[in-house]
Amino acid sequence: MQRFALSEEQALIRDSVARFVHDDYAFNRRLEIIESPGGHDESHWRRFAGLGWLGLPFPERYGGQDGSPRDLAVVMEQFGRGLVVGPYFATVVLGGHAILFGGSEAQKAAILPRVADGTLKVTLAHDEPKSRYRLDAVATRAKPEGGGYLIEGTKVAAPYAALAGEIILSARTAGEAGDAAGITLFRVKADAPGLSATHYRTHDGGTASNLHLDGVRVSADDVIGPVGQGLPILEWTADHAIAALSAEAVGCMWSICDLTTSYFKTREQFGQTIGKFQALQHRLVDLYVKCQLAQSMAGAAVDALSRTDPAERAKGLSGAKVLIGRYGREIGEEGVQLHGGIGMTREYPVGHYFKRLTLINLSFGDTNYHLERYRQLLREAKP
Repeated sequence: MQRFALSEEQALIRDSVARFVHDDYAFNRRLEIIESPGGHDESHWRRFAGLGWLGLPFPERYGGQDGSPRDLAVVMEQFGRGLVVGPYFATVVLGGHAILFGGSEAQKAAILPRVADGTLKVTLAHDEPKSRYRLDAVATRAKPEGGGYLIEGTKVAAPYAALAGEIILSARTAGEAGDAAGITLFRVKADAPGLSATHYRTHDGGTASNLHLDGVRVSADDVIGPVGQGLPILEWTADHAIAALSAEAVGCMWSICDLTTSYFKTREQFGQTIGKFQALQHRLVDLYVKCQLAQSMAGAAVDALSRTDPAERAKGLSGAKVLIGRYGREIGEEGVQLHGGIGMTREYPVGHYFKRLTLINLSFGDTNYHLERYRQLLREAKP
């Protein structure tokens, strides 16, 4: 089993996030937040900025901390353990990385410092009704007009778009849906004329939006990266998103294991705690082993980001997504079942962790999608 030791700085980050979760993010407080109108606590967001978490992966010249993908994974795992809800992933991992990887120097200087200090939230709107996880399945159109572009189309499930000041979205400036070339990224103001949104709550207590673009005008300065070459930026952003989500999923799994262990120590049946029954002990050990394996795969996903060969990087990330997706479902189901009736209640956290694991599995390709992608990569690698 592969082990990944934390550096001193990463241990400090872990402990800082863990203290926040312990002191300020009790489960009942989380329930209050997800039931509030915005589904978000702005005071927490300001604290994230003050602690440097919002600027963690960005260069210092843009107000960031020059953090690595593993540093970000440390934060995401602790967020998973605490079941932290909010626009961190949407802003820092999706929108922020899209700007970092594709934006001009002027765009980075205009956006990233405001992300780091908490004054601007951004998100990525890429999924479409028929995309089925494919990053090249872009049907939204951007037509040149008056030195800029006119965008028409629909985006679905844009995370936390209701809170975003700016939205990074993909549109096709050439070709047809499924073509690798011809995709361009744009920055669009959330209140841009012609942009309408349907906001809704997601299964895990977060928020997402379906966006309809009816003649949304953007200037040439709003283009992110080279015209028609947005797919590599999307792929690189999605790779980092998969690694971050893998770490968050592991945090959720460990919390389910910990909750189940504590429950076994207190729940009594037939005059003794249920943790003394050998059959249940075996099932608890299975949970622990799967958490350890998932932890190793999440670390492998982070390491895959450093591979220069795109196929090898994709294999590493898809492999992690498959195993973590499978184990996430198995651990979630087992955790709920081992808790009995209380595991199904809204007032107990184990079911909420299972919901979050379900949404993570469905983000940027589910288990079946990545299993098929892994198989295809193996076939292509054969001489």
